[in-house]
Amino acid sequence: MPDQERIKEFQKQIEGIINEVKRIIVGQEKIIDEVLIAILSNGHVLLEGVPGLGKTLLVKSLSQALDLKFSRIQFTPDLMPADIVGTNIIMQGENGRRFFKFQKGSIFAQIILADEINRATPKTQSALLEAMQEQKVTVAGVTHSLELPFFVLATQNPIEMEGTYPLPEAQIDRFFFKLKIEYPSSFELQEIVNRTTIRELPTLNKVIGQSELRQIQFLVRDIPVASHVLNYATRLVLATQPGSGSATQKVQKYVRYGSSPRGAQALISAGKARAFTKKRFNVSFADIHQVALPALRHRILLNFEGEAERVDPDELIKNVIELVPERT
Repeated sequence: MPDQERIKEFQKQIEGIINEVKRIIVGQEKIIDEVLIAILSNGHVLLEGVPGLGKTLLVKSLSQALDLKFSRIQFTPDLMPADIVGTNIIMQGENGRRFFKFQKGSIFAQIILADEINRATPKTQSALLEAMQEQKVTVAGVTHSLELPFFVLATQNPIEMEGTYPLPEAQIDRFFFKLKIEYPSSFELQEIVNRTTIRELPTLNKVIGQSELRQIQFLVRDIPVASHVLNYATRLVLATQPGSGSATQKVQKYVRYGSSPRGAQALISAGKARAFTKKRFNVSFADIHQVALPALRHRILLNFEGEAERVDPDELIKNVIELVPERT
């Protein structure tokens, strides 16, 4: 493990990344923090918000500050898996002999913006999700590894569902966080207009490189978690499962399936990353509270009654946090 001076330097660099991104992005401090927490946890993010709220700009700004290769994939119904992962093409050598050469697809970057992922067919979505999970792709029986660190930030429009292919619950579960981007305030909107109607946006400086980011990721995983905090996180997850015996009354009424074990893993991993960004080396109950919504909201499947009454999973998670005691 690095010495204390090196740890402090890493934490200062994380603060520098946030400040650098804020030179471009107005407001959205919580979203910036949560995306960075997911990256430090080596997790992928599903961003939900109406068009024009700066999702693309946020991801691109982060790639500049982190000095990582950026690629944007616009998902459409006619997008094929080969368009993402790549394909073998026929080449001709100097001697006239023909041979196959692998042409890399747009997935071969380090920060991938999968724009409007629900517009592509399930076959194409699966190609992306396989790369997310395995961090490699296989074409014609040959496996090609992706360069690490590797992150996918997928977006979807919550209000336009016609002609789309919603991600199955089992695939949504593979995203570390689901984040909701809200409209800016009046002051923030004015600042957005001021910054984006000038001749050109400022160029962001590189704060850290990929080797340093990998070191921080390993360091974050080494942050200890006290047994009572771990116990609390697991009890929160169990309380979202209607058949567990510890579910709240609202969960039993409105939930069909609660969070999977990935939800507990996300709570602890994100809690570690948040503690690190706050310059601490231990996970607190407050860390678990702060990451509970993005870590669990996409892992709760409503039943018919919950859908009919348009129950918000966020409210169910808040209910669980309110009723589950921190200590037993």
